[in-house]
Amino acid sequence: MPTHDITQWIGFNALILILLGVDLVVFNRKPHEVSIREALLWSAMWIGLSLIFNVFVYFRYGPDIALRWFTGYLIEKSLSVDNLFVFLLLFSYFKVPPKYQHKVLFWGIIGALVMRGALILLGAALIERFHWILYVFGLFLVVTGVKMMYQSEDDTVHPERNIAVRFFRKIFPVKPEYQWDLFFVRVDGKLYATLLFVVLIVVETTDLVFAVDSIPAIFAITTDPFIVYTSNVFAILGLRSLYFALAGMMDMFHYLRHGLSLVLSFIGVKMLVSGFIEVPISIALGVVAVVLGAAVIASIVRARRLKHKET
Repeated sequence: MPTHDITQWIGFNALILILLGVDLVVFNRKPHEVSIREALLWSAMWIGLSLIFNVFVYFRYGPDIALRWFTGYLIEKSLSVDNLFVFLLLFSYFKVPPKYQHKVLFWGIIGALVMRGALILLGAALIERFHWILYVFGLFLVVTGVKMMYQSEDDTVHPERNIAVRFFRKIFPVKPEYQWDLFFVRVDGKLYATLLFVVLIVVETTDLVFAVDSIPAIFAITTDPFIVYTSNVFAILGLRSLYFALAGMMDMFHYLRHGLSLVLSFIGVKMLVSGFIEVPISIALGVVAVVLGAAVIASIVRARRLKHKET
């Protein structure tokens, strides 16, 4: 396992904060509805930066680590696309105006970076001290994969049951409407949270649930916290722009959830048998790519058949 000094962690996070700052201050200073063209350009930029970083990993740590980084990135990216279904339902449930959705997703990603960083460091520490926890992660992934196979998107969205929102409403006054793109407003000298901030809380807590599912999957590929963290970060950074690019094409990914369930189950089994059988990373990447590719192709075929029936 390669070693990473504190300067690499600081340098990477500084780079990410600069990129996010440019995104927020320069390109998205004013609230606006993100067009598909703009979303595709930003998606291409984030994917391009991810591949460039993967090249850096290749020359810095070698082909094996680079392949592990890319496999982790592919798994997390695919899970992120599946998460877009839930975000779409959340924004629809709360009737969030399109021009305010970008701000919610932006700050949601900032929170996700902090939470995932903490979860990854905790997971790495647990694995280093209690190696057997990998088998617990493996069993958890198999169960999650089977559950995902039979779970619809609606089953994961219950904003009215969100514990964090219910707790927040008890300790802080909330204005049950949108106040432009503000998270907080002051009325008659009293500070209120807006409905937009409530949406942000739901997005953050929902992403935390996603992280609990996805991070153990990448630990099956590598237990190096720096590789796990950086692949995770690059995968979720493009989630915001990807949402606006794919929001109108969700039917093109109808079978993605089924493909992801098989991937998670496969990764879980890989963890469970790791003490007896070592599955090469190249084979793991091949299985992930083939399963996800087949799911996307099947989804596209289904969408075309439905469109043909309608006409």
